[in-house]
Amino acid sequence: MSSAVDHIRDLADFVRDAPSSFHAAAEGARRLSAAGFARQDESEPWDRSAGGHFLIRDGALIAWWVPSDAAPTTPFRIVGAHTDSPTFKLKPRPDIGRLGWQQLGMEVYGGPLLNSWLDRELGLAGRLVLDDGSEALVKTGPIMRIPQLAIHLDRAVNEDGVKLDKQLHTAPVWSVSHPELNILDHLADQIDRRRGDIVGYDIVAFDTAAPALFGPRQEFFAAGRLDNLSSVHAGLTALIDADGDGRGNHIPVLAAFDHEEIGSSSRSGASGPVLADVLTRIMTSLGATVDQQHRALAGSYCLSADAGHAVHPNYAGRHDPVNQPLLNGGPLLKINANQRYATDARGAALWRRACRQVGVPTQEFVSNNAIPCGSTIGPLTATRIGITTIDVGIPLLSMHSARELAGVEDPRSLALAMGAFFTL
Repeated sequence: MSSAVDHIRDLADFVRDAPSSFHAAAEGARRLSAAGFARQDESEPWDRSAGGHFLIRDGALIAWWVPSDAAPTTPFRIVGAHTDSPTFKLKPRPDIGRLGWQQLGMEVYGGPLLNSWLDRELGLAGRLVLDDGSEALVKTGPIMRIPQLAIHLDRAVNEDGVKLDKQLHTAPVWSVSHPELNILDHLADQIDRRRGDIVGYDIVAFDTAAPALFGPRQEFFAAGRLDNLSSVHAGLTALIDADGDGRGNHIPVLAAFDHEEIGSSSRSGASGPVLADVLTRIMTSLGATVDQQHRALAGSYCLSADAGHAVHPNYAGRHDPVNQPLLNGGPLLKINANQRYATDARGAALWRRACRQVGVPTQEFVSNNAIPCGSTIGPLTATRIGITTIDVGIPLLSMHSARELAGVEDPRSLALAMGAFFTL
């Protein structure tokens, strides 16, 4: 395993190469292929050979390693994460504008901190479906901006705060006095095609500013989409770095789902069938009967990895008064009495064993009773698959901002703990 700084620099590269969920899945697949993993086409017969495998379903990536001695009842060690992040998605008939400005119609995706997207140079990225049935990934440079109203025209903004109407105030400008421009022309140009070739698209906005390592001790890391590319990258690193058949008496799996930020209810989301499909086909390929499949799942665990909240020094009252995790204090063990996180005592014990094995500190996160917490893929996976699930993740400030803040040490610590989890 590399140093914390080397890990962060590699995470920065991953974030730059993953401006959309489709790009995240593709970049993960590229890294797995380079490490010798074989791609599985879902429409083809299942590859039952020992070694590494992966498949892509839209913006989701599932990867696994079959040990040479895997048996019909060999249990799984699953790391779950998600590839999507809060953003804006390009609407149908997206070219709009008024008063001489060319703007784009965008729909809010998930729960972004809207004000954090103001006055940033934004790009577009995602998937284009072409009239010949092929698909292509596209990524622009900085082409648009959501300009904030000047303080001279909103004198009370510093007292009353920025109040944004999602329909009226979030349309970015991307040109002025050029009504002939069409955004699909621009996207088609990026892949050397014509506008008429595009018959479908899933395109989102992203902040084009580069990730940054900063602070007098270089202890902070700022980037977009750390929720939850930090977990996807850590899971990839742990799976690739694991030592062949030295992964223990388990089948390690990385499940990087799409659409977590909007509820996970899709064919590539955690509420969909993709993970269950993969696990069933792996067990079937090993000759498992229905009874043996249930036995394998009974011994399996899932580590649901998603970013969590560090204590905010300016808003201490929004946090639990005792459990107050800090950046660089180690990855979080996330706990909620109402099962918004799936951690129970059995799973917590396994997580602490994994952390101890690699000398990684861990911190508990629990919400202030007066402020309901969010949720993750953890409870969904526990419900769908019926296995013990543990919710973890690195602490962040500015979660759901266009640019989130992490500690330099925590992403590598998460990857180390995941590596230990795969073998316990």
